[in-house]
Amino acid sequence: MSLIALQHCHAIIGEHFHLKIDELNISSLQHTVLLGPNGSGKSALAAFIAGVGELVSGHRHVTEQFAWVSIEQQQALIEAEKQKDCADLLDIIPVPSKVREILFAPLSEQNIDQDLLQRLYRIFSLSPLLEKPFQGLSTGETRKLLLTRAILSQPQLLILDEPWDGLDQPSCQELNLLLEELANQLTLLLVVNRLSEVPAYCRQLVLLQAGTIQWQNSVANNLPELLTHIAQLQHMQQQALVLPVRDDDRFAPHPLDSNAPLVKLSQAKVSYGEQVVFSGLDWTIMPNQHWQVTGPTGSGKTCLLNLINGDHPQCYVNDIQVFGFQRGTGESIWQIKQYIGYMSNGLHLDYRVNCSVLHVILSGFYDSIGLYQSPTNKQKQLAQQWLALMALDEQQNRPFQQLSFGDQRLVLIARAMVKHPALLVLDEPCNGLDDINRLKVLALIELLAREGNTTLLYVNHHQEDVIPSITQHLSMTDY
Repeated sequence: MSLIALQHCHAIIGEHFHLKIDELNISSLQHTVLLGPNGSGKSALAAFIAGVGELVSGHRHVTEQFAWVSIEQQQALIEAEKQKDCADLLDIIPVPSKVREILFAPLSEQNIDQDLLQRLYRIFSLSPLLEKPFQGLSTGETRKLLLTRAILSQPQLLILDEPWDGLDQPSCQELNLLLEELANQLTLLLVVNRLSEVPAYCRQLVLLQAGTIQWQNSVANNLPELLTHIAQLQHMQQQALVLPVRDDDRFAPHPLDSNAPLVKLSQAKVSYGEQVVFSGLDWTIMPNQHWQVTGPTGSGKTCLLNLINGDHPQCYVNDIQVFGFQRGTGESIWQIKQYIGYMSNGLHLDYRVNCSVLHVILSGFYDSIGLYQSPTNKQKQLAQQWLALMALDEQQNRPFQQLSFGDQRLVLIARAMVKHPALLVLDEPCNGLDDINRLKVLALIELLAREGNTTLLYVNHHQEDVIPSITQHLSMTDY
């Protein structure tokens, strides 16, 4: 039985991205993986199959019994909840939705497989979150909620766009086992960026390039050989990576005392009512002492980074010293941010200003979302050099929102690095990146760390995304 049949389809996704698919057929239990570099159309094709976009010509048939999980859905759900806070536009007092409401709203509770529900609760540690406001969830917890809701709907076709991004290793392993079991009952369509994430039960590989299918093949017992072939197709001659220089007029200042800590937290604690995220954390970050922060989803990694960055309201009730300032003694948030380059899932979701790609890079000099000051010619040259390093120089005048998710990620990483900050904070920077761009970003981070002027604070879930210069480790499971 054919669940998906596309013939000679020309579709427009968003306002500008064109998909041209000559033919794609997926039958029942023909588990298919979409691959390709950032901007190739992987997520656009998955979204089109899920009913997004305009079909200009051709034929599209997709089973009505499908479920879809993607970053676009995540953004839409978060945005819908934020709109409830616009009380000045409403005649009622907004009531935040609880996790339980979001989870069960589209489901018929009498038809829910209770054994599956309890297993998903255990895999994703959802039970303690059910009565929590949805807006209080971390990015990873939101992804877990959407995955749970989709799986519980028992679809014929389950479309998952980067399902492992934002999940800790135990959750990834448990989800892998569950999907392997579900592969006997329903059909999976997966979008992945890492060849290592292609599952053994895959029955068809599809490689996209510039909105078209560049290559596709059915899979029997030859998956390793086919993945090697794709790696060869994707191979890019690595250039010698050289970082653009620092701007002389506006760059992140560096503490005068190289022996003083950049950051010092004493008995740090974050809690929401009776729920304690972490407590009793003593942590000192010295110059050129590079740290990796690990811990399961919800353990407080992003909360910790936001305490340092000044974006968490509880930074003023904690004993925190940052770049010589004692938090809460009259310093401005901009006095702190001038030392820091920052990239996170939350920043990516919040960067909704539709300025040009070049202006996004330039905003890194001024720690703003959007560009509201006039950059110098030197800053423009440096921003262009960073874009060339990311192989995005031809996109400099394009609106940021028109880029693919992965290319947006590359731009925001360059924005964080552009001023050669005293402290570079990267919260899962490689989410959404294909293998080639991921390796390039890891090489750039390592290069910046070895340059000697920037201290690195790095959060990630993937053991393969190692930075050789990082020798210090903080595990949030200890707090």
